[in-house]
Amino acid sequence: MPFACRAVFPVVSSAAMATPKIALLAGASGLVGSLLLDELLATPEYSRVYALSRRPLHREHPRLANRVVRFEQLAVELKGLAADDAFCCLGTTIAKAGSQTEFRRVDVDLVLAFARVAHAAKVARFVVVTSVGADAAAKNFYLRTKGELEAALPAIGFQSLDIIQPGPLIGWRREMRPKDLALSVFMPIGNLALIGKREVYRGIAAKTVARAMLGATRTGRRGTYRYTYQGIQQLAQIPPKPEFRNG
Repeated sequence: MPFACRAVFPVVSSAAMATPKIALLAGASGLVGSLLLDELLATPEYSRVYALSRRPLHREHPRLANRVVRFEQLAVELKGLAADDAFCCLGTTIAKAGSQTEFRRVDVDLVLAFARVAHAAKVARFVVVTSVGADAAAKNFYLRTKGELEAALPAIGFQSLDIIQPGPLIGWRREMRPKDLALSVFMPIGNLALIGKREVYRGIAAKTVARAMLGATRTGRRGTYRYTYQGIQQLAQIPPKPEFRNG
């Protein structure tokens, strides 16, 4: 079941967590991924951010290493790489993919391939974006595909696996479709009608999701956790450890 704790998340205090870490990010050119990259580069919690992309990101930052890769050959191209936390924002749409088969290849096969490479790189925490309603038994193809991904991830063996399950994402995309514009305008109003058990289906700002992915690393939790609307909002508010706040 999705996890959406309403209490303040404790932040674990340890000397190990006070040392800047190395981040591995896949999907840095997408809506959530690009915003997450901003967050990762803005915090001194990471001494290096490896951002994987098919094409150059055309960004410069002293702590950014943009690795242009063939995602189908990740195991070879990233052999020997070591990291602490991995973030996965890989994903497409059926319209862009052109078929359900191609959609599944990206949203399941490539995500699992990245997760296996991250595990081989000694990553302890893996944070991934899926979708509210993800269910391997769902009749809806999109939700079933996301559910199959979620079901396969725990077997890879991460110490910590954080699954972020947002509703419709609100944000400015490079290719703004009419329905994306309508979502940005009307979803905040529609959210008011989504209360109680339906609250998990509220639209949510992509920037909040990006901040929540970073916030998940600050909880210090081990095990597998799923976060829906309220949990995502709370993760997004977790600050860095005091020693990093003025870095």
